[in-house]
Amino acid sequence: MSERVFNIICGHYGCGKSNYSVNLALEMAAMGRKVMLVDLDLVNPYFLSSAYKDLLEENGIKVIAPLFANTNVETPALPADLNLVFETDRDVVMDLGGDDAGAVVLGRYASILSNIKYEMTYIVNKYRNLTSNAEDTEEIIKEIEAASRCKATNVVNNSHLKWETTFDTIKDSIDYAKQVAADLGLPFSGSTIPKFLLENEDVKKEIEASREVFFPIDIYVKAPWE
Repeated sequence: MSERVFNIICGHYGCGKSNYSVNLALEMAAMGRKVMLVDLDLVNPYFLSSAYKDLLEENGIKVIAPLFANTNVETPALPADLNLVFETDRDVVMDLGGDDAGAVVLGRYASILSNIKYEMTYIVNKYRNLTSNAEDTEEIIKEIEAASRCKATNVVNNSHLKWETTFDTIKDSIDYAKQVAADLGLPFSGSTIPKFLLENEDVKKEIEASREVFFPIDIYVKAPWE
């Protein structure tokens, strides 16, 4: 079997980390890999990747969730079985809490992670408050790195306006995301695109002509009021 993959997904509150994490875990499972999704978001109980535990487990994905996640307890606690993350032979997708406050949790395990080959993907969203320009977005990852004592390894553009997202919404954010990556000295991996946009033939043609890298994603994670 190929080497285990360890993915840490980080970013600003509401950038789409959890939705990206769910999509990534499902994609890896569809490729026949054994996957574990670890929800470490103790900051925002309204957007938890572990809320989709049934879907993930139906696809053979083991879920490690905060204690009291998806209950009426407002402050979830660290999962009791978190150490399994470092003992499993499964690929890991770790959904980190927003900003430096959420990253502190990961900092507890920095010494273990220093001996693990991991990818730490910084998810950026131009249309979120406090990350509308490259300079502010770059400051947030520096805070996350300091708190987690881990280093980002690549940037993924997840700029969107939820169901109002158009292809122009995404196109208009690519230069911003590339600038963030360039300023940080990190590879730019590409941009997500909601699958519903791919039903449009004109969009498909634009994608082919653009020569940009796009990652089709489903919209799973929604606010309780949606």
